[in-house]
Amino acid sequence: MKYRSSVTRQTSAQMSESNNAEYVELGEGLAPRLEKFQRVSVLPLVFLIFYEVSGGPFGVEDSVQAAGPLLALLGFLFFPIVWSIPEALITAEMGTMFPENGGYVVWVSSALGPYWGFQQGWMKWLSGVIDNALYPVLFLDYVKSAIPTLAGGLPRAIATLVLTMMLTYMNYRGLTVVGWVAIFLGVFSLLPFVFMGLVAIPKLKPSRWLVVDLGNVNWSLYLNTLFWNLNYWDSISTLAGEVENPGRTLPKALFYALIFVVIGYIFPLLIGTAAVPLDRELWSDGYFSDIAKMVGGVYLRLWVQAASALSNMGMFVAEMSSDSFQLLGMAERGMLPEFFAKRSRYGTPLIGILFSASGVILLSYLSFQEIVAAENFLYCFGMIMEFIAFVKLRINYPAVSRPYRIPVGTTGAILMCIPPTLLIFVVLAFAPTKVMVVSILAVLVGLILQPFLQYSENKRWFKFSTNADLPVLGSALD
Repeated sequence: MKYRSSVTRQTSAQMSESNNAEYVELGEGLAPRLEKFQRVSVLPLVFLIFYEVSGGPFGVEDSVQAAGPLLALLGFLFFPIVWSIPEALITAEMGTMFPENGGYVVWVSSALGPYWGFQQGWMKWLSGVIDNALYPVLFLDYVKSAIPTLAGGLPRAIATLVLTMMLTYMNYRGLTVVGWVAIFLGVFSLLPFVFMGLVAIPKLKPSRWLVVDLGNVNWSLYLNTLFWNLNYWDSISTLAGEVENPGRTLPKALFYALIFVVIGYIFPLLIGTAAVPLDRELWSDGYFSDIAKMVGGVYLRLWVQAASALSNMGMFVAEMSSDSFQLLGMAERGMLPEFFAKRSRYGTPLIGILFSASGVILLSYLSFQEIVAAENFLYCFGMIMEFIAFVKLRINYPAVSRPYRIPVGTTGAILMCIPPTLLIFVVLAFAPTKVMVVSILAVLVGLILQPFLQYSENKRWFKFSTNADLPVLGSALD
């Protein structure tokens, strides 16, 4: 109840604040200090962002199948300008303005109120869990050529369960472990493509990059593949409370990760599309391992398969960290029952990890393309609210100190959000009807769930509390 009363005070503050108000420092003091747990520094954070967003080129193959080499390459060059850069910049500004676990949930709550903050948390958490269900699928798609029994049936189900349990335990052990494991996995995952590029030089035919057939483009698959591979920059904000000196570390890590991600997509696509004859039907998840065999032999293929397996492990643990710390941050703000804020002895959100792992297991039976379309649809709704919150906080609280501030005024902030918003509507328009219906039903569940939780608090079915180390949002912005 403390949280909801604070939002009432915040609304009054919004009505009375003038543009020439003195700066208010939110900065480093916003996150609760949990000094006994080691905090995440720049290098591990770069690789955590890398795995939140990308994890390497595994999964980009469908872009070539959908649209051919030229549009695939152009997509991974220009899509970051329209989408990734604005999202990363907004994450840097808002994540340093509110450096606490919960990230975008806190942004939307401070701008639009707790009801919409909860909806943001529900949609983004569900989108993240759906996204995480992809990685066991991708892992098994890459290794099934070496172990055919994993292609389906009971062996695949058992392998999915065992893999999920192993990676969930890694998350339980702590963010420091996850961060340094992500560094190792990131380097190992990209090395075979560097080697592939070297051995493929005599076989490269640059003319293959220019192949395009505009009359034969699967726009839905193309846009969903690009969108899935280049979004989730905001996910790292849910870990901001665990970052060392977030005002400096978060923007720097986002900048380095953006460069790393784009190069990690473009280089393998350049090599893969130019080194072998084009057969678009073969370009689906797992095809890079076949290209590796054609270019460098069976051992390079095994290396790519191993890199894919480890890359999917990295993406899984990074996404689960984001999802589980989001639930912890929501509980610390009184938006979820108090038990979601419980930490293990390693400082990790125990209940959040268990809930996220359960969702992954339930969804992992879906196909790659179904999962991508479903999580993109939910993610789009959440991003629209983030853009609204970003602009609204710029308008209502221009004088609040932001450790990192995008160097544009209010008009520039609005204009920056227009291209990605238009892109969101395009992605939504191309969503399959089945995915659209299921996703809208999921949104409706969130609209009902928040009043139910409020009712359960009033009836004392669950205990809710606000972390005393966190400032009241309304007074923090006043």
